[in-house]
Amino acid sequence: MKNIYLCICLLFFITSCKQNTSKKKNTIGKSETTEISFYTKDSLKIYGDLFEISKTAPTILLFHQGGANSRGEYQNIIPILKEEGFNVLTIDQRRGGQRFGSYNRTVAEIPKNTYDYCDAYLDLEAALEFVKTSHFTGKKIVWGSSYSATLCIKLASKNTDAIDGVLAFSPASGEPMEGCRPEEILKTLKTPLLLLRPSIEAEIESVKTQLALAKEYNHETYVTKNGVHGSSMLVEDRVGSSIDENWEVVKTFLNKYKQ
Repeated sequence: MKNIYLCICLLFFITSCKQNTSKKKNTIGKSETTEISFYTKDSLKIYGDLFEISKTAPTILLFHQGGANSRGEYQNIIPILKEEGFNVLTIDQRRGGQRFGSYNRTVAEIPKNTYDYCDAYLDLEAALEFVKTSHFTGKKIVWGSSYSATLCIKLASKNTDAIDGVLAFSPASGEPMEGCRPEEILKTLKTPLLLLRPSIEAEIESVKTQLALAKEYNHETYVTKNGVHGSSMLVEDRVGSSIDENWEVVKTFLNKYKQ
């Protein structure tokens, strides 16, 4: 009888431990997100995640770099933005993949992907429309990484009434961006812009030209001492050294949009 009682107690203890373990969740796991989807003007289904604080809070629209996906690239960044008081919308664009882990849900459903980087502009446009029709009334900031940073600059230039700020991390301007390069847009963009580059990229002639042009037209620029390409300059494991100063610059820019 005593042995049976001990076995029951042990079973209860093991079951309790399993239940507690199952309650542990990933920083941006499904229990904290709403998976969303919508269609672009050319009828492509786009998948994403919405992290909502309130309809009146400021909203950041996050877009990933080439070969990547939103969950992989931004898993370490989203929690910080939420703590700062921002709604966050992320999407998987039609140009992406498995870089940084996870997978691109949108790309996974495209049988034959012949889209180029500029084609993904329609994905950003649809994301902005989703936020507007979902009745988010706070300030709206678009945030892009590499090719999507370039597309964010274009999006802001065409939606000055809807977008209040732009963060562009390593905006691409090479041959693959032919047809949507950012340089000409920088000359006419009225929306506040923070353009960021790691120091290793700032030595490239085309990047020097881009930074000089941004400064000439009164846009904010920042060259990181410690940094890598795109939004990854805000992830310590990817940079390999302190990213505190990088975050300080980003948060200072974002503070103007807090209510």
